[in-house]
Amino acid sequence: MSGLYALALLVSIGGLALIDLRHRLFFRVAPIRASLTLVAGLIVFVIWDVWAIHAGIFFRGDSPLLLGINLAPEFPIEEVLFLTLLCYSAMILYTLTVRLLDARQARRGAGTRA
Repeated sequence: MSGLYALALLVSIGGLALIDLRHRLFFRVAPIRASLTLVAGLIVFVIWDVWAIHAGIFFRGDSPLLLGINLAPEFPIEEVLFLTLLCYSAMILYTLTVRLLDARQARRGAGTRA
């Protein structure tokens, strides 16, 4: 079952992309800004992971679900996919929350004028 975890992460990222495109939350609204934001988040988390690996806090566990490809010692390729999923989820949740709060504020504003 090598690669099953990577496949699950890719399917999950694909699901987020469908939600994003359907509801125009992140990439559909401003693709360049979204790409830069996602890459910035990935850079921060990769630096954090590298520091934690160096400090002995993080380590790679053995699993038959992993591809077995490491980008660095104790840093499997699946980690990049997981961090992408994490950042993408956070940005979709953030933009959805802002949209819902704006709609709520607009309803309250419309209700006080009537």
